[in-house]
Amino acid sequence: MKFILAEKLGMSQIFDDKGAVIPVTVLQAGPCQITQIKTKEKDGYEAVQIGFKKIEKQKKIKKTMKGKEFSFIKEFRLEKPAEGLNANDQVLASSFQEGDVVKISGMTKGKGFEGIIKRWKRGGRPATHGTKHEERNLGSIGSTFPERVIRGKKMPGRGGFRRTTIRSAKIVKIDAENNLIAVRGAVPGRNGILLEVRG
Repeated sequence: MKFILAEKLGMSQIFDDKGAVIPVTVLQAGPCQITQIKTKEKDGYEAVQIGFKKIEKQKKIKKTMKGKEFSFIKEFRLEKPAEGLNANDQVLASSFQEGDVVKISGMTKGKGFEGIIKRWKRGGRPATHGTKHEERNLGSIGSTFPERVIRGKKMPGRGGFRRTTIRSAKIVKIDAENNLIAVRGAVPGRNGILLEVRG
């Protein structure tokens, strides 16, 4: 299993051999460092913990962070014991290859508070026949029975900022020297957000 933490830099485009335009998202993938390897005998499950973006200023490193001085630390569960991996090993973009199909997980863009029309694509209420200043309102949400709001009712609320996963994302180009990965299409979140890439 291949895995790495990455930062979304933004979208761009490249051209293939036939001159066709390919939209890509550029990711700063690593360098990451393995901070801990968890085993079933000791921890109850198999996993590899890696850190991304080492903290350089010593005053920002707390006592509880000893040996794990990174801004981001994530665990990747494994189905079988990690072979050939040791603590303090580097995880680089070069562990992936062009043409690999990966899964990318991250938090989507936050949209703030949304009404039902924007959040659930509702059509709104009629503009006439007694409707006054309520064209974008929800309207009645209850009923005579059971005299309560049914669980799962589509209501206004916060939109976005949910964890989502893009599957079957194809790696188009890799710059191993600068640890950059270009993935075809869009990936979740705004620029600068942390992403998990799994092979």
